[in-house]
Amino acid sequence: MRDLFDTTSDDDSDDGDDFGVAAAGDGKPGRPRSPLAVRMRPRTLEEVVGQQHLLGPGSPLHVLAGGGGAGGPAGPSSVMLWGPPGTGKTTLAHVIARGPGRKFVELSAITAGVKDVRRVMDQALTDRDLHGRTTVLFLDEIHRFNKAQQDALLPGVENRWVVLIAATTENPSFSVVAPLLSRSILLTLKPLTNADIEGLLLRAAEDPRGLDGAVTLSDEALDHLVRLASGDARRALTTLEAAAGVALNEASGGAADTPVLVDLGIAERAIDAAAVRYDRAGDQHYDVISAFIKSVRGSDVDAALHYLARMLEAGEDPRFISRRIMISAAEDVGMADPTALQTAVAAAQAVALIGMPEARIILAEAVVHVATAPKSNAAYNGINAAIGDIRAGKGTTIPAPLRDAHYPGSAALGHGRGYIYSHDSPHSIATQQYPPDDLVGRNYYEPTGNGVERDLGVRVDRLRSIIRGSGNGGSTGGGGPASGK
Repeated sequence: MRDLFDTTSDDDSDDGDDFGVAAAGDGKPGRPRSPLAVRMRPRTLEEVVGQQHLLGPGSPLHVLAGGGGAGGPAGPSSVMLWGPPGTGKTTLAHVIARGPGRKFVELSAITAGVKDVRRVMDQALTDRDLHGRTTVLFLDEIHRFNKAQQDALLPGVENRWVVLIAATTENPSFSVVAPLLSRSILLTLKPLTNADIEGLLLRAAEDPRGLDGAVTLSDEALDHLVRLASGDARRALTTLEAAAGVALNEASGGAADTPVLVDLGIAERAIDAAAVRYDRAGDQHYDVISAFIKSVRGSDVDAALHYLARMLEAGEDPRFISRRIMISAAEDVGMADPTALQTAVAAAQAVALIGMPEARIILAEAVVHVATAPKSNAAYNGINAAIGDIRAGKGTTIPAPLRDAHYPGSAALGHGRGYIYSHDSPHSIATQQYPPDDLVGRNYYEPTGNGVERDLGVRVDRLRSIIRGSGNGGSTGGGGPASGK
């Protein structure tokens, strides 16, 4: 637990010398410095980059930052901040804590327990009743708290002993207990846009709290840093600081009053790879696999390979990916290319035998096959329509000729009487009734004109014509949702 600062005091140490910039050769080799991301942390809501959908006049964050309770005197005063890393959750908590009469306490769900929570609640009640101070409790990674730990927060939130600012990167609907969620305002933070990140980097390069004009950024270097940030402000400032450090070290013999240029080469040397944003148990897991399947279904092989690479680089289980490819091969390709499912099944077996990193090659081959194959969901629609009829009570009785006739007494019931053995008929196709009476003429499988089904559709029509004895090359009626007729 850290009692970071009491905003009722006059201490403003975060603007002091410890947060200055020590350029190379400035004569202060031992001077301590906080990270650039800490030095550039906004002090007011007006300095916050992005999240403008949450910062309008009268918004809960404005009310909290001004010293009131969110939602007015009778409304809830605690806030749940949900968003990706680097979007400003911790920053907003610090800004809110700067309101008048505030004491800021920070807990991390990674290290704190129930005893820590109760100790904060007891002290918050004392500070409120004896000193008239409001405690702002910032709880980071609240999704890591178990149910008992989250329940320990309820008395303080319910009775407003604390203003709880809880931050999470996972969907609170799944990771936060319902009583706590219902007593809080849920605010969803969005990833920062490239324009937001660009403005933040330029401001950090010039601001006295940041690099104080010690460096300038070329357009190519700025674009590179923005791309690497992927909407994460903290990552953007960290990479800028790394690039500035390289540039200042290389120019240590230059004039002190001349800004040092950070060009693309320096930026690439400082950091040359973007971290993959992906959570295997949360929204990104479902969002990326959804985008992957929709790209395969849409026959965009390039997008499909992108999402495949994204999952593999993030450590997703390749067996999970192979299962999804098999489903897509059956659902989206179907009989338009029957070999797609064979490829997908073979790939799944090979992935289980080989493992990573070579499994990426096998998965890529399967993705290319399924994504570029002609598409048909006719078989998928057919089984769904058949199940729909079963659930609707259709399909009354099995025709007597098709019933089991091997047991004693079955012949007396008429079972098997009149059955025509298909192989005794021309082309091994007999004219006889197979479906129940109420489903005669009902079409479930309607081949498309794509791939193999282009020829298969003609064969299906001829089969139905012979089997049903219609003599017209098509169905004798029925149709409905499955046939589209």
